[in-house]
Amino acid sequence: MTIPKEEAVLDGSVKTHRRAPLSRDRVLRAAVVFADTSGIEALSMRSLAQQLGVVPMALYKHVASKEELLDGMVDVVVAAIDPPRLEAEWRTAVRERILSARQSLARHRWACQVIQSRTQASPVVLEYMDSLMGIFLAGGVSADLTHHAMHALGTRMWGFTQDVFPTPEPPADPVARAVMFEQFADQYPHIIAIATAASQQKGPSAGEGCDEQVEFEFALDVLLEGIERLHQQGWSSTGS
Repeated sequence: MTIPKEEAVLDGSVKTHRRAPLSRDRVLRAAVVFADTSGIEALSMRSLAQQLGVVPMALYKHVASKEELLDGMVDVVVAAIDPPRLEAEWRTAVRERILSARQSLARHRWACQVIQSRTQASPVVLEYMDSLMGIFLAGGVSADLTHHAMHALGTRMWGFTQDVFPTPEPPADPVARAVMFEQFADQYPHIIAIATAASQQKGPSAGEGCDEQVEFEFALDVLLEGIERLHQQGWSSTGS
């Protein structure tokens, strides 16, 4: 008897080894892994199909387009965010939820770009936002203040922020870096003063960049403390 390639003899018996059938979940998770390893720019329906060992048309049975594929990939990332601790105080619970979102995005560097490109929220995304609002409301924060809090959080609810202006990388060469900072300090002394103070460094080694995690948590804590203070004061957008 001839044993097909997908079969093998094990312990005297014939075992069948067939490729796992495609499913929407398998397609989405394979796309996430592909983007993690090869970059989101390299992802296409054709490249993903090749990775899965199928023809591109096989993917369209599970995702109708690349845009739907990207929506689903965001769902995979968002679904990995830790659920809120119901016993935690509302400010702590919000903080933990958002920092978990940041950890999820850190595992998938492409996700920030894709989230910003989405034009509508999926049920998974809406459930995350709903749960975040629910933490505020369960803590006694008014719907009015919660509305404004969500606006204040902005993209921080997803674990990332977008700088208003990108900061160019300083030259790697110490001498060139010193010259650049000297020239920059002549024109923009306050920027250099703040950058130097923030990094606790001086001279050529200054300006090596901020610790993004520290800055993210600082801003998040400032926002949450402000929201709590307004909550304690009984703040209302109507002023009454």
